[in-house]
This record gives sequence, structure tokens and C-alpha cells, in this order.
Amino acid sequence: MRLGEAYNPGRMTEEQIERFLRDNEYPDRVIRAGAQGLVESWRRLVEEVERGYSLTLYDYRNDLDARGILEQAGFASDELAELDKRLRPLLAHRHVRVWESAPDNPWWDFGYPANAEREFEEDLRSEGLI
Repeated sequence: MRLGEAYNPGRMTEEQIERFLRDNEYPDRVIRAGAQGLVESWRRLVEEVERGYSLTLYDYRNDLDARGILEQAGFASDELAELDKRLRPLLAHRHVRVWESAPDNPWWDFGYPANAEREFEEDLRSEGLI
């Protein structure tokens, strides 16, 4: 299963997710973690943003990649939907694209944590995003 092939969202087995990750040459640690590991990574990002985002733009983009991989793999779950629902209102400047984690302009690639610390804002400025 390569990127761009038809996937059945929310109905992929863990084995199919693993195959998708392997076929698309994701790192072994991502393959071993599987869909649940990617969801857990997304959960950590959401919780970090809820507390106050203290990491860099580089770190944030890595975290966005987890959500992008889930999207490209066609993975969906109630847990993922709930995490998305928690994160959306915490983003500022949702017209600014900060990353390209998946095709078709996914909402999470736009905006950044409203409570991001100074280093994050400096990263945004250095890339001309603000």
C-alpha cells in the first residue's frame, strides 16, 4: 500500500497500518509503534499544547507528521477525533500554513499553539511565517 492508493478510513487493521508504514519507508520506530503509537504521539502533542507549548517549531512539525501519517494511512477512531476536537480551538492564526504533513490541506497544518513560548515565535519569524 503506497501513498495515494485507496484506503478504507478507520477500517485498516494494525497489520495493514504496519504494511503502509513499511511500504512508505517510515523509520522502524514508527513501524513498531503502529497506529496506536502515532495516536499516542498526537495525544502528547495535544496535552502539551493544553499545558502551554514549550518546544520549537521543528518539534511541532515532527508532531504534526504523526497526524499526517494517520491521515495518509486512512486511520480514523473516536479517540483521534476527540484529540482533534481538543486541539483545534487552541491554535492561533489558522490561516498560516506551518507544515505540509499530508495532501489536501489538512486543518492541523495551519495555525500554531496560541500559547507557544518565545523560541517558537522566533522560529516562526525566522521562516517568515509571522
